Amino acid sequence: MIEAKQVRYGIRSREILRGVDFRVEKGEFVGLIGPNGSGKSTFLKNVYKVLRPQAGELTLMGDDLLAMSNREMAQRLAVMVQEQEAAFDFTVEEVVMMGRQARKRLLETDSREDRALVGEILARTGLASLREQGFSTLSGGEKQRVLIARALAQQTAVLVLDEPTNHLDIKYQLQLMELVRGSGCTVVAAIHDLNLAAAYCHRLYALKDGVIVGEARPKSSL
Repeated sequence: MIEAKQVRYGIRSREILRGVDFRVEKGEFVGLIGPNGSGKSTFLKNVYKVLRPQAGELTLMGDDLLAMSNREMAQRLAVMVQEQEAAFDFTVEEVVMMGRQARKRLLETDSREDRALVGEILARTGLASLREQGFSTLSGGEKQRVLIARALAQQTAVLVLDEPTNHLDIKYQLQLMELVRGSGCTVVAAIHDLNLAAAYCHRLYALKDGVIVGEARPKSSL
């Protein structure tokens, strides 16, 4: 589903990623672990094209990821980053509906099917009672659930999560990971909590100083 070969990225004279090799198969939940500053977020940003590798290859579902348009990528891969503040006070339902944009033509309005899908996702993520509430008024855990719901609304094969449980209470961490595991998607996640990584991931890659230093299944690696 996703493969990286010798991906390199740096800023000025500092090399942050030093030849990363990484592979995720269909249906896997793969965790990326490592200390702060190891390059986890930088690598994921290269995967979802906020940053661009200076060398190496990235493929998504067998196709050159770097050659894809952002629209084509968004139809295959959804991204959830750490808690965000909305630039405008959209409602929960409006934020989740934004996930449908990749499936629409320019200026196309929300269809009956869009509204039905978003309603189903709001129910599945426990957000139906909050659908008219402003995003900025929510708790940290609620905001993260909304962002997961928006990613699910894209109906992609792959989810990329950049430390999605950071700063959340354990209750919300578990809720979030259960939602992700139950999504049916192939998942790549940078995870700072090794206990969560061991409980939910099929495989783990350990990153240190911009290099993959280990790959294993959780029971053998932790």
